[in-house]
Amino acid sequence: MKKFILAAVAASLVATPVLAAAPQHGRPPVQQQVVVKKKVVVTKPGYRNWRKGERFDSRYARNYRQIDYRHYRGLKAPPRGYRYVQSGNDAVLVGITSGIIAAVFAGAIR
Repeated sequence: MKKFILAAVAASLVATPVLAAAPQHGRPPVQQQVVVKKKVVVTKPGYRNWRKGERFDSRYARNYRQIDYRHYRGLKAPPRGYRYVQSGNDAVLVGITSGIIAAVFAGAIR
């Protein structure tokens, strides 16, 4: 039993320097830093960039008007209960009663 305990203690003493990372030449270990940058979209004050799921408010839209999908390439017929509106150069598919944005087609209107 004494031999077993003595062997375990000896093994732990031998393994300790291998597992512990000692600083080199008295300097602390180098820590890596990760920098995350957000992309900021700058628009004129009062205007917004629309995203799917947001509530559309015509007061914050540039060049707001209801548009006909047949006059613009790439726009399909809106589903029942939706309509296309213009906000700047974007075509926004908005629910008529809820005002929730279903899709945004960036640059669809030239």
